[in-house]
Amino acid sequence: MMRLNAFDMATPGHIQQGMWRHPRDTAANYTSLQHWTDLARLLERGLFDGLFLADVLGIYDVHGGSPDAALRGGVQVPLLDPVLLVPAMAAVTQNLGFGVTCNLAYEPPYLFARRMSTLDHLTGGRIGWNIVTGYLDSAARALGHDAQMQHDDRYDLADEYMQAVYALWEGSWAGDAVKRDRAGGVYTDAARVRRIQHGGPQYRIDAIHLAEPSPQRTPVLYQAGASERGRRFAGTHAECVFVNGTNPAVVARLVAQLRAAAAPRSILVFAGATVVVGRTEAEARDKLSDYASWASAEGALAHASASLGIDLKKFGMDEPVRAGESQAIRSNVEAMAKVAGPDWTPRMLLEQSVLGSRQPPIVGDPVQVADALEGWMRDASVDGFNLSRTVLPESLVDFIDLVVPVLQERGLYKTSYAPGTYREKLFGADRLLPPGHPAAAHRWALRQRCGTSR
Repeated sequence: MMRLNAFDMATPGHIQQGMWRHPRDTAANYTSLQHWTDLARLLERGLFDGLFLADVLGIYDVHGGSPDAALRGGVQVPLLDPVLLVPAMAAVTQNLGFGVTCNLAYEPPYLFARRMSTLDHLTGGRIGWNIVTGYLDSAARALGHDAQMQHDDRYDLADEYMQAVYALWEGSWAGDAVKRDRAGGVYTDAARVRRIQHGGPQYRIDAIHLAEPSPQRTPVLYQAGASERGRRFAGTHAECVFVNGTNPAVVARLVAQLRAAAAPRSILVFAGATVVVGRTEAEARDKLSDYASWASAEGALAHASASLGIDLKKFGMDEPVRAGESQAIRSNVEAMAKVAGPDWTPRMLLEQSVLGSRQPPIVGDPVQVADALEGWMRDASVDGFNLSRTVLPESLVDFIDLVVPVLQERGLYKTSYAPGTYREKLFGADRLLPPGHPAAAHRWALRQRCGTSR
């Protein structure tokens, strides 16, 4: 079955820069809690697997060496903490999962582990974590550093971080530690709780995890790194990987590399997608033309400069972009060169940015859109899609009302939710990570030889 996440961010301008200006767009209401609870209800009506919430620390100040373009265009700023939105959305839904982006580089594992356990409890096991290490020097400066760590060094840090949080989530409390014995006056059997001791190059922990075991223990693990080092990290840790690309054949090669890196574990791969659908192709084309008239070229360049780690304002519109090794999202630099050639220019980038981003939209009537998505699953070997918003909420309403029924008629999309946690719904398997995952090595039962205790 095709998996679907809505891809959003607690900010006016997420991927498609300028769309917040459209008269029917409601993204500027992002500070309203009802905005998010209404969105959650809509997505559950459409049987979406999850809401994938992006996040960044810092501000996009690479373009022109200034944050002005990002501030003027609402380019992922102002920005709220997505974690705080999740409990309210969980309270008005029963099945929708929530994949939250959290940067591990600037938060101690001990504190972060409790935050995720808390969310897993409050959502009834519907939380996922998109593991990121950041890519903005502005974030590093905001948190007291001169600059961010080197690209590959950030992944080395992340590998150690994962071992620390796995130990806290999986190994501190036995599955039967919590007794809630009112008559005997014992809430927790102290003999079934152990202290986690971790000592590594970056982190030292000597502590008992503060939260009792949550439904999934470890949240569903998302990751989006497509560089060579990122693929190795994903192969070790990720359950779900988010990829971008304009050519199914190119994405298929990346997907094959990701699956090989994760073998023998299976992973789910979500491709980024933007959909503009109408009842007829003509209606969809008219809608695209309307949306495109609100797209922001300046916003697209500000966003691209930050994600590429290249100040595009230093180059003429038709001047080939030349830059040294990027410490930002390295795979974005590689992807741009593959799509437009080594002599790509800012104008070429903007020509791709039909709706204010480099992601070309899928445009057509419901059958044409379903054909395109089915084709991506077949030709790129992806398992589903992260659908980014254009005009909100109508782009999601259109997709749910027009495309979902076609996908269901083809047997490509579920007609009801399966029971269980986020992990169980996505994989049809256990609520806990499988034995082959590195987190399982920290599990109490394996460490203490205590039978079936988990």
